[in-house]
Amino acid sequence: MDIVARVKSIRISPRKVRLVADSIRNLPLNKALSALSMTQKRGATVLENVFKSAIGNAVNNSKKSVDSLRIKGIEVWDGPAIKRFHASTRGRVHPYKKRSSHIKIILEAKE
Repeated sequence: MDIVARVKSIRISPRKVRLVADSIRNLPLNKALSALSMTQKRGATVLENVFKSAIGNAVNNSKKSVDSLRIKGIEVWDGPAIKRFHASTRGRVHPYKKRSSHIKIILEAKE
């Protein structure tokens, strides 16, 4: 049985979150949480909160024990981007995007 936790429109670039997600993708759940707490990247705190939410969903909603859970998948994809402009010389502008992310964590319970 799969337990899902997702967060949408987090104001951090998906590329930055994917760097952290790829580093913990194949780790056991307890090692992944300890690695996230020690990682000095901004995406690590966001992923740690989503992991805690997924564990809470498994324990409270599905009545599973924490020891029986493992990571099935971590998905990070682009959210909406806010378009902004920098003023430049001679009345010109330089456009840029403030990107956001959608994150989905899937846990499965070992039988």
